[in-house]
Amino acid sequence: MKTLDAGLAAHLAGGVTTLARCWRVIRRDGVVLGFTDHDRDLTFDGVTHRAASGFTASAIQSDLGLSVSNLDVEGALSSAAIAEADLAAGRYDGAECLVHLVNWQDVSQRVLLRRGWIGQVTRGRSGFSAELRGLADALDQTIGRSFERRCAWNLGDTRCRVDLSGPGRRATVTVTAVASRIAVAVAGIEAFSDGVFDQGRLVWTGGANAGLEAEVVAQRGGALTFLLAPPRGFAIGDTAEVAMGCDRRFATCVARFGNAVNFGGFPHMPGTDFVYSYPNQGQGNDGSRLG
Repeated sequence: MKTLDAGLAAHLAGGVTTLARCWRVIRRDGVVLGFTDHDRDLTFDGVTHRAASGFTASAIQSDLGLSVSNLDVEGALSSAAIAEADLAAGRYDGAECLVHLVNWQDVSQRVLLRRGWIGQVTRGRSGFSAELRGLADALDQTIGRSFERRCAWNLGDTRCRVDLSGPGRRATVTVTAVASRIAVAVAGIEAFSDGVFDQGRLVWTGGANAGLEAEVVAQRGGALTFLLAPPRGFAIGDTAEVAMGCDRRFATCVARFGNAVNFGGFPHMPGTDFVYSYPNQGQGNDGSRLG
C-alpha cells in the first residue's frame, strides 16, 4: 500500500489532475539518467528527467504474494537519451530503476510507484523495449549448492581461488586481421595451446571497444571467436587482455590449474542411469561400497 503526502492526496482527490510518470535509471557504473512522459523536463532529487527521450510505458502489473511484478518501458534510440552502443555494450544490464508518479505543476507532490531492476532489453532499428523486474525477482535466483558433476564456481572467484593474474595464465593480444563480426586473428597467443582460452574473458584495452568485456568461445590457430559481436566493429591494431578459460570439468581443473582441492562440483557422483537401475549382483549396483 502506498502512502501519499497530503498535497498529492488532495491533488488526486480533485476534479482535474496534472500527473506524469518519471523513470530514474541508475547504472552499475554509477551513471544516473532521468526520463519522463511529460512534454517538458522535470527536476527533483537533483536529477533532471528529460522529456525528449521518447519514453512510453505499459500498464504496471502487480501480483499478490511473492510473484514478480513487471513493467515494460519502450523508447527511441537517441544520442541525447539512450544510445544504441550503450545498450549493445550491456551498460544497462542489471541497472536499478525507480518509477515515480509526479504532479508536474509541483514536483514535490510525488510517490514512488515501483522500484526494481532492468531485465531483458530488446533492440530494434530505431527503438528499444526494456523489462523492469520487481524486487521479488531476487527470490528467483538460485541460492545454495546444486549437486552436479561440473564446477559451480566462476573461474578466479573467491571460491575457485585460481589466480588468473599469475604468469602464463593471461596474454596481451593485438588484432592482426578481422575474419567476421565475431572472429579475429590476433598476435600474442602463439605460446599457448589451442583451447586454453576457450570460455575465457577478454577485456579490450585499445580501440573502439576499449573497457568492454567479451567471452571467448574458441581459440584455434591464433584466432579468437567470441560469443557475441561487440557493439562497435573490430579494427586491426585493437588491443586486449585475455585470460584463460575453464570448461568446469574436473579433469581441466586438475590438469590446467592444479586446483582439485577447490573444485566446486561432484565429479564422482553416479549418473542417472546408475541411480535408476535396479540392484543386480555382480554389476556393482548391489548397495555395496564403490571402488
